[in-house]
Amino acid sequence: QVQLVESGGGLVQAGGSLRLSCAASGSIFSINNMAWYRQAPGKQRELVAVITNGDSTNYADSVKGRFTISRDNAKNTVYLQMNSLKPEDTAVYYCNAAIRSGYYRPFGTYWGQGTQVTVSS
Repeated sequence: QVQLVESGGGLVQAGGSLRLSCAASGSIFSINNMAWYRQAPGKQRELVAVITNGDSTNYADSVKGRFTISRDNAKNTVYLQMNSLKPEDTAVYYCNAAIRSGYYRPFGTYWGQGTQVTVSS
């Protein structure tokens, strides 16, 4: 059993910053890619940022230069530092990770429960 637990969401004014964390726990042998997605009301879930187990990163154009994804492999945790927040960043943010529980087990895709980020103008 694997769990992803997010924290760090909240209400912030435009121009402010928030840092999201997502910790994976349970039966973990290795973690491949880790990512953050978001879903605004009435919109589809979209990829915000992804980081590989080699620390390569990729970002949605809408957040480039403002958001930074990082990971701490010793803690099985991924972070999303969000700066210069805009009202259009308001959404539920979900973490996602590809995890396997044993050397001969396939990677499975896991999701956190989501954390609300609200940016007021």
